[in-house]
Amino acid sequence: MTDSLLADARLLTPDGIVDGGLRITDGRISAVQAADGDGESLGGALVVPGFVDIHVHGGGGHDMSASAQDMAEAVRFHRGHGTTTSLVSLVTAPVDALCEQLRWAAALAEAGEIAGAHLEGPFLSHVRCGAQNPDHLLEPDLDAFERMVDAAGSHLRVITIAPELPGALELVDAAVRAGVVAAVGHTDATYDQARAAFDHGATLATHLFNGMRPIHHREPGPVLASLDAGVPCETINDGIHLHPAVLREVLARGTDRLVLITDAIDATGVGDGEYVLGGQQVWVRDGAARLENGSLAGSSLTMDSAFARAVRDGVDLQDASAAASANPAQVIGLADRGVIAPGARADLVVLGEDHTVQRVMRAGAWTDTAQ
Repeated sequence: MTDSLLADARLLTPDGIVDGGLRITDGRISAVQAADGDGESLGGALVVPGFVDIHVHGGGGHDMSASAQDMAEAVRFHRGHGTTTSLVSLVTAPVDALCEQLRWAAALAEAGEIAGAHLEGPFLSHVRCGAQNPDHLLEPDLDAFERMVDAAGSHLRVITIAPELPGALELVDAAVRAGVVAAVGHTDATYDQARAAFDHGATLATHLFNGMRPIHHREPGPVLASLDAGVPCETINDGIHLHPAVLREVLARGTDRLVLITDAIDATGVGDGEYVLGGQQVWVRDGAARLENGSLAGSSLTMDSAFARAVRDGVDLQDASAAASANPAQVIGLADRGVIAPGARADLVVLGEDHTVQRVMRAGAWTDTAQ
């Protein structure tokens, strides 16, 4: 049994900020206690739960769909920015290629490096495909889905589906039976079509507003269907994809609804230039990633930046932390993540005055700092 103490910290717990320290036993928080001077001092720094990113495609110059090594390196890059739990997200590609990528993800999950995989496609709308390669989009196919579930070896956690496609509701049913979270996204669905997916068991909205039919006062579409269904809603809080008022609107429906994601591509942490996503050319200028036709193509966001921006834009610290940690953890059924409380895995982010990452702990061990 390993046992360690952290002291002199401002701990963001479910009950608010507690001045004190933590006892960590075998990688888990065994006690939250008042400061007594014992243990490793954190110098009074604010400590928040490790971030949980359920939608990320790359980072640090590594595209997760390029190779098993690139997938692992991208995960490592984001870990340095406070993401202690990741789902690797795979863009639309031929089913054989997706199966291979899912096998890479399964190996990482078996090694404890990630929580699993998210399939962002290929069962998406041509009308709202965004940066998803239209050449590889498919109508819902249960046989293809089963192949991908088998390739993932029980580590497929989320699949995004456009519910208006023929056979989509049957696919939602199949995902629910397989224990996979069905998400509504990249969709031109009407309000009623999207609500039908939620009625069949879909429990997540993929990057709300982005890749969706916009709200109209006579046809509110999938955005209001998602909010009315009460499901958690992913948001890309980079100052490009969404206005800050959108976060406030989601929070107004319930503090458990808002989920911060990065949707990051390999350009994250590298800078402006030309990149490739799903076989399509992407240009990154001033941090915004776009295809030649102007469609946004993921982001260059990290979770620490998404969290800090939310706080700067007026989101309560506790709500911002939940959106970056506890809420996404709940989406994928990880009850031991995203909180600083006894029994939780010791995933911690030590923040500076401007909410920049100073240190990162994952499962009780300090990791590399932000790169």
